[in-house]
Amino acid sequence: MSPADLISPVRLLAQIHANLHRMPRMLQGVYYSSISNREKALSLGWAVERAARLHPDRPAVMDETRMLSYYQFNAWANRMARALKADGVRHGTVVAVMLENRLEQLALLAGLAKLGAVAALINTTQRGKVLTHSLNLAKPAFFVVGEELLDAFKEVRKDVHGAREGCYWLADTDTLQDIGKAPRGWVNLARQLIGQEESNPSDTQRVRLKDPCFYIYTSGTTGLPKAAVISHNKWIKAYGGFGLSGLGLDNTDVLYMTLPLYHSSGVVISWCTALAGGAAMAVRRKFSASAFWKDVAFYQATSFCYIGELCRYLLNQPECPEEKHNSLTSMIGNGLRPSIWGEFKTRFGIERIIEFYGASEGNIAFVNAFNFDNTVGFSPAPFAVVKYDLESEQPLRDARGFMQKAEQGEAGLLIGEISQKYPFDGYTDPAKSEAVILRNVFKKGDAWFNTGDLMRDIGCRHAQFVDRLGDTFRWKGENVSTNEVESLLGAFPGVEDAVVYGVEIPQTNGRCGMAALRLKTGERLEQKALAQYLDKVMPAYAAPLFIRLLGEVDSTGTFKYKKADLKQVAYDPAQTSDTLLVRLPGSDSFKPLSKAIFGKIQQGAYRF
Repeated sequence: MSPADLISPVRLLAQIHANLHRMPRMLQGVYYSSISNREKALSLGWAVERAARLHPDRPAVMDETRMLSYYQFNAWANRMARALKADGVRHGTVVAVMLENRLEQLALLAGLAKLGAVAALINTTQRGKVLTHSLNLAKPAFFVVGEELLDAFKEVRKDVHGAREGCYWLADTDTLQDIGKAPRGWVNLARQLIGQEESNPSDTQRVRLKDPCFYIYTSGTTGLPKAAVISHNKWIKAYGGFGLSGLGLDNTDVLYMTLPLYHSSGVVISWCTALAGGAAMAVRRKFSASAFWKDVAFYQATSFCYIGELCRYLLNQPECPEEKHNSLTSMIGNGLRPSIWGEFKTRFGIERIIEFYGASEGNIAFVNAFNFDNTVGFSPAPFAVVKYDLESEQPLRDARGFMQKAEQGEAGLLIGEISQKYPFDGYTDPAKSEAVILRNVFKKGDAWFNTGDLMRDIGCRHAQFVDRLGDTFRWKGENVSTNEVESLLGAFPGVEDAVVYGVEIPQTNGRCGMAALRLKTGERLEQKALAQYLDKVMPAYAAPLFIRLLGEVDSTGTFKYKKADLKQVAYDPAQTSDTLLVRLPGSDSFKPLSKAIFGKIQQGAYRF
């Protein structure tokens, strides 16, 4: 950390003075992000209706061929709500949603929110057992599946509880113009909307802050995905903190959205930011680095939502005419590393970077409202950075049994105090929720949320991200559970033991997967077959790129794998005599990792 990153009261006052023109709106944001009465009738549905009332004729959502005003979008959501209510969707009903990034998904989610129903946002890359687990975990009463994901759903339908009925289908078209023909046994949701009233349903007025809005799936150290509860309270706090106090878009802005709508970055951060100011949200199916600046020019986008990996992809692209004098002035997201922060800002002419931090399941968030560099920003919520022992993987406690706060600028574990004002909504599984609560932290009886992240307190309630802890690492913007990957590798023919961990590659963000394997006696590893197997059973971001073949796997007395030494050696052939393999970008097989290839990787010759 550079000493220049520390934030003194003098520096903060200077930035506050520079942002005085934004203060009325920022104070309004503080109000919404600080509401403690969870019985209050505020919700995502309320925010959609408010934007439609204040900005009826301004663009709300758009894609390559469509642009809907706030009046039109709100009316569409109202028809969705009424059609679903007629079929039995009520306050608290869980509805599984399987759609790629489409305007239909936003209209559906708005309609469900107006009813007080809960949308379980299924990760569109999940297949097989992982998809079955995610669907069953949410216990949905209804399913909405886009034509583009129908085959994936049909593969697991027989194993999903209650999936023989209550299944809606949406054509992979502009369903406002072409409703398509649903397969036999499916209800065409677009057809159900025909003739429905467009006025706001009264149900919205009965949806309270404490009610769940989304289930968003997050990987954890236990392997299979967990469903984090995103309440309307959390969404409204983001509406105030990110939308009003943070980015501060207005009805002349266009927010370009390329991240998945099943992530918090999509349906929470991006959407609340657009709705708060009546800005338009331009939605793309999937991110494309080569098309990014063409899209920015097409939509005349003024802002976009990012993750650190996305920014690195853009920097790695050759310069193009569209990036010169582009229309972007701001960006909001997380994971932008200090090593590329300045370069990104300068090359693309970005005036404001609203970096934020927050876990889907957590009770604490930071936002860079005052536009400092190299920080996740400011948090009004009570937090602490405590001393942490990386060897024992536990926070340090003093002789009285209480934790100790780290010094300013010192890396430590970030924790957030759990209170009525800043509750912990947790997961659908109470046991999973209890596992991340720290108790008796600074006094007997207190409770704090364990973020699992190393942070630095850099002054004036600002923090700087350091790293993730535990058996989950982050690659390509996704959390990867080592236990889940180990389990799948263990099922590959010839593998006796598998240890998975994250390793860094120069000039990339996060850590990619590496697996140390011990083969069964007499077995040899089929390198191409392993690559094909990984492509089949897990998403690309979870598949290990490096393999180390071990004679034996060293474990503790409690059978926990000793990963520290493996992580330290990583994939450096100079530090081990074990066979090392690598899957290079674009390759369909693993190959031996020579010293020459290692040198090229260190020099950034390959684009992982």
